[in-house]
Amino acid sequence: MTVPPPIVAPSILAADFARLAEEVRAVEDAADWLHVDVMDNHFVPNLTIGLPVVQSLRAVTAMPFDVHLMIEDPRRWAPGYADAGAYNVTFHAEASDDPVALAKDLRSAGAKAGLAIDRDTPIEPYLDLLPSFDTLLIMTIKAGFGGQRFIPQLLDKVRTARRHISAGHLELRIEVDGGIAADTIEQAAAAGADAFVAGTAVYGAADPAEAVRHLRALAERAAPGA
Repeated sequence: MTVPPPIVAPSILAADFARLAEEVRAVEDAADWLHVDVMDNHFVPNLTIGLPVVQSLRAVTAMPFDVHLMIEDPRRWAPGYADAGAYNVTFHAEASDDPVALAKDLRSAGAKAGLAIDRDTPIEPYLDLLPSFDTLLIMTIKAGFGGQRFIPQLLDKVRTARRHISAGHLELRIEVDGGIAADTIEQAAAAGADAFVAGTAVYGAADPAEAVRHLRALAERAAPGA
């Protein structure tokens, strides 16, 4: 089983929103992606940021934006994030009636397409859709709030997905989101994840860039075949 080199994506949900541009620049020399959590107070009970903030941040950094849409009706809104310059746009399987069609729309708009699976959603019904996607995001918490405790049992989905991807020789990232920190990232990497969203573990650190480097080193060490 081969796993790509790990990617660490700091989540600006944990950043200081009053200093957002500075917070982005604090990690841009260390991080691989910048994770942007978009919540609409409908699909999830929280409300965060939207397209105008993404457009504004696009002007201040060249970092690839990993946009995670926790919203209803992603078919309506997701292509706008691709048009705004997002590298990867991920939407939830639970919110989409035709995930493959939306993935095609995102790719046509110039972005990578990601499919997110929430805590209580089985992964098996979606495995056959994976050739249409570039990223599979598996929640390791319940979507909707930052700072939650990592749920190790959800790594069974990561293992299932990694076996399926390896058997089918598919090329896509397995991303995990929720409670990823120095004491959990190795478990997730060992299970087969290769992209890691980290919020508090990065932006709660005295040196966010160094926190990113430390997390990546831990993931590299724990990856299968390392």
